[in-house]
Amino acid sequence: MYFAHSPEIWLRFPQLVPGTLLAGRIGTHADAEPLLAPWYARARRRLEQGSESDLAEISAWRRAYAQMGLKPTQYRSAAEALLRRFRKEGDLPRLHPLVDLCNAVSLAFAVPVAVFDLDAVAAPLEVRHAKGDEEHWAFGGEVERPEPGEVVFVDANHHAHARRWTFRQSRRSTVTAKTGRALIVAEALHASAAADVPAIVDALSKGIGALWGPPLRTAILTSAAPRFDITAE
Repeated sequence: MYFAHSPEIWLRFPQLVPGTLLAGRIGTHADAEPLLAPWYARARRRLEQGSESDLAEISAWRRAYAQMGLKPTQYRSAAEALLRRFRKEGDLPRLHPLVDLCNAVSLAFAVPVAVFDLDAVAAPLEVRHAKGDEEHWAFGGEVERPEPGEVVFVDANHHAHARRWTFRQSRRSTVTAKTGRALIVAEALHASAAADVPAIVDALSKGIGALWGPPLRTAILTSAAPRFDITAE
C-alpha cells in the first residue's frame, strides 16, 4: 500500500522533487479561512511582479509538458491554472477545508499540490506512463481513456486519478465531506525545488495540524527512496 513514481519517470525527469503527506481524521467542520489569507497575500505579491508564466516554478512545468509532446498553453499544470484564475478573479472558490488549504499553499509556492481521497483509491498508486487501458472519470461525467504514453496517476484497478501528470484530477478521488483520509502530493521541477518542496510540506503539516491534528506521515521522495507508505493507522 504505497504511492510512488515509476523508474521511467525518474529517469526522464531526474530533477523531480515530490513531497507527500498522509492526512487522517479529515472533516469539513474545520475553519481553514484564517490560514488562507497569508498564502493568498504571498501569491498576490508574486503576481504583481509579472505573469504566472514568468515564474521559474511554472516555466519548469511548461518545459516538462513540451518534453512530453504537449502544448504548454493548452495543457497547463494545476498550479498555473490556479494562478491564472486567481489573477483574474482575485480569489478562489471554497471547496473543502483541506482542498482550500492545499490550493492556497499551491498558489503561494506556484507548485502543483494534488489531494486524493484514499477511500476511492485502490493502492498502490503510481505516477507512470499510461498503457491505454486505464479509465479516468472526468468532472463532466465522461469516462476517458488516457493515451498510451501519457503520464498518469494510476491505481491497482487501472483507474487514472490524474491525467497529463498535474493537469486534471479524476472525479472519482475528489475530496468530499465524506473523506476520512487523504494523500497530498506536491511535485516540483524547478532549480530550487529541493528547498521549496520541504517548505511546502512543512506549511501543509502545520496547517493540517492546526485544523485536524498532525499528518500521519510525511516524506520527500527521491529516485533512491521513491515509495511513500499510505497504509491506514
